[in-house]
Amino acid sequence: MELQFLGTGAGVPAKHRNVSGIALKLLDERNAVWLFDCGEGTQLQILKSNIRPRKIEKIFITHLHGDHIFGLPGLLSSRSFQGGNEKLELYGPVGIADFVRTSLKVSQTKLSYELKIIELSQPGIVFEDKQFTVSYLPLDHGIISFGYRIVEADHEGQLQVEKLAELNIPSGPIYGKIKRGETVELPDGRVIDGKEFVGEKKAGRIVTILGDTRKTKNSAKLAQNADVLVHESTFNKDEEKMAKAYYHSTSHQAAQVARDANVSKLILTHISARYLTGDIIHLEDEAKEIFSNTKVVKDMEIIDIPFKVE
Repeated sequence: MELQFLGTGAGVPAKHRNVSGIALKLLDERNAVWLFDCGEGTQLQILKSNIRPRKIEKIFITHLHGDHIFGLPGLLSSRSFQGGNEKLELYGPVGIADFVRTSLKVSQTKLSYELKIIELSQPGIVFEDKQFTVSYLPLDHGIISFGYRIVEADHEGQLQVEKLAELNIPSGPIYGKIKRGETVELPDGRVIDGKEFVGEKKAGRIVTILGDTRKTKNSAKLAQNADVLVHESTFNKDEEKMAKAYYHSTSHQAAQVARDANVSKLILTHISARYLTGDIIHLEDEAKEIFSNTKVVKDMEIIDIPFKVE
């Protein structure tokens, strides 16, 4: 499981930072990519990566400001041109369906795949299967803006094959029963408790990706015990009044959320173009005053999300 940041800028594209777009790469888990926001130029950023548009299974939109959605029509049409036939699900606030359908209609774009648009209004679980659960809550941005919490199911323990081999238990269908924790009688009369030959479960990982927002209680709720929290940092710690006026957060406020929610790692994004290299280092250092495991990401950067070590 990896996060790749296709765009880390705020408001408008800049020379070194495109506008918002985050790929949650689940290639090992389900051979798919989930996209969070799709600002202008996202498909160009995808061309610089190893992401194949047809692998994009779901797109989650946090809010309807242009720097988070203006790349959608192009990406959706390009996915069709490039031979993508797999169904795609698009989640977002009410209004996202009108935006997409109008764009496709006016441009006379025909998609080669099924596009299912799910508009969100009642907070709660928006997607759930045996592998993942995705839930959301509203944030505080002056426009409807959501934060998403992605929870991976626990991984079953691995079958301890070497231990079985030491007992001269031959491989075959019996291994399946042992892995399921069943009690098995061997042909030679020995009785094996499968639970003794299966390793400990691995706790599933939790990723929280927030849209633009002021500091709000829902941010901490969504981020509780997350392995990674992705939080905007549009303003520095001395610009709290401006952050409040423009419905954004400061570096300190993002770090406070990470600390209060007991997250493992804080990723800062949505960086203003007015910040130069030295300013960005300072922004990261500000957040580290409150939460040490903080990183300001740049475009195309990849963050691995490992399992917690017990």
